[in-house]
Amino acid sequence: MQFDPLKNILLTAHKNTTIRLELVVGSMIQPILLLGDPQLYQASTSLAPEESAMLPQLETDLRDTLLDYRRLHQAGRAIAAPQIGIQKRVLYMHTDEPMLIVNPSLTFPDSEKMLVWDDCMCFPGLLVHVERFKNCLLTFQDRHLRPQKIAFSGSLSELIQHEFDHLDGILATMRALDGQSFRITQAN
Repeated sequence: MQFDPLKNILLTAHKNTTIRLELVVGSMIQPILLLGDPQLYQASTSLAPEESAMLPQLETDLRDTLLDYRRLHQAGRAIAAPQIGIQKRVLYMHTDEPMLIVNPSLTFPDSEKMLVWDDCMCFPGLLVHVERFKNCLLTFQDRHLRPQKIAFSGSLSELIQHEFDHLDGILATMRALDGQSFRITQAN
């Protein structure tokens, strides 16, 4: 298999007799910004309707980056655009099915909370003890900018709150319960 980045063509030997050509359409794994990068602490701006043309490529970049991280670290269920340096209010979540989440807002139907050890692609190998709401309601636009609402509870509620924080320039380290709420899992 050979990739020519100048021509965006993937050459694959097929059954040792033919060569198949495939156009590789903008698929790219993006670098994930790491803890301490100033861009991670900036609030993102909403994606305007006139910017919707960027969504297919952004979704591809978020998906490819998330799946690559998952392959390398055996973890990762969602990613926020700011984690790859795009300051737009866009999330990509891949749990049961892939979902692009545009311009989300969060509300909490009750005050029930839970304590969790939170991890993040921006600081692999570090866990942070934080408090999150057990239930949340996510209002957002889908990839076609149609309005949607989904209720989450438990670990998915924690996940969406974590990703939502990235859109506001907040990292889990900033939500630590106290100065002893950090744990190294393993060297990566």
